[in-house]
Amino acid sequence: MKTILSLLSLLFVLVIFALSSGAYNMAATEKHWAVTEKIIEWVRESSIEARAKNLAVPALDDKERLLKGATHYDAMCPVCHLAPGLKPTELSAGLYPQPPVFHQRQPITDPAEKQDRAKKYFWVIKNGLKMTAMPAWGLSHDDDSIWAMAAFILAMGRMTHEQYQELVHSAENHTHTHDHGHDEH
Repeated sequence: MKTILSLLSLLFVLVIFALSSGAYNMAATEKHWAVTEKIIEWVRESSIEARAKNLAVPALDDKERLLKGATHYDAMCPVCHLAPGLKPTELSAGLYPQPPVFHQRQPITDPAEKQDRAKKYFWVIKNGLKMTAMPAWGLSHDDDSIWAMAAFILAMGRMTHEQYQELVHSAENHTHTHDHGHDEH
């Protein structure tokens, strides 16, 4: 047992020395080590799963909710997550890890998977993600607006430029605005 503790202590000291020497490159232009990437992904997914699993999901296919989500998404998200017909921006190209491009994903048809994904999207939109440039929109938006964004993101799977523009313009015509009551927070 003493040998194992000594080896673990030595390993810990070596890791601290290697990291403090600058061996690990923190530049966004360099990918993580494969083991680092796996650990970060595991921690991120476990954290989101644990915190999102008990959320109550509202009706996702509600037309008003989708229109509200389209307004908010169009105002805040395309610079990083893009939109159908939009080429990568200078900001999105320089991010690491790369943000998901929701309109390129397959639509989710399984209701249970859709509910699960909605909970995770809601949690991430509301709380943000450390070291990813994903802001915590819950500091400036109410839960209804965040559920609307989650619902819209789920609806974006394989959405065309024309479908996207139609939803955004329909939302504008329904007098949805990107007003979320900054004074309330």
